[in-house]
Amino acid sequence: MFITEEDVFDPDEMLSLYASVGWEGYTADVDKLCRGLRNSHLVITARDGSGTLLALARTISDDEHICYVQDVVVNPAHHRRGIGRALIEHLMRRYSHCRFFLLSTDHESSPEGRRNHAFYRSLGFLSYEEKQMAGFGLPRHRPNLRDTTP
Repeated sequence: MFITEEDVFDPDEMLSLYASVGWEGYTADVDKLCRGLRNSHLVITARDGSGTLLALARTISDDEHICYVQDVVVNPAHHRRGIGRALIEHLMRRYSHCRFFLLSTDHESSPEGRRNHAFYRSLGFLSYEEKQMAGFGLPRHRPNLRDTTP
């Protein structure tokens, strides 16, 4: 396995990876997915020796104060092989100079959330509450206000 930075994204390859984990919000519009990847600060991938895409992680960052890990996607056929850990550790080194290194994941009460929380805790992550911080977000479904004038 090798990890590399990428900035060109094959739509079929990205669709296949994101579909493998059931992230329908991304797979509904593969062009939008690829634009989001291109607009990220950094995208790293894990590939096997034949070049097959195994996993991807991407960040949103000012590269000074904050790094937000937007996606960590590992094809389930390759889970439990240290690939996700290698991607996160790569990002932790890359952004070690940033004051904040953050990510969000499913709530711990969900099956995926329990697994994700254990994984991130094994890498030293703490919940926002444990860091004496709070996280906020707008509801997922809200009106698109881009084309309205104030």
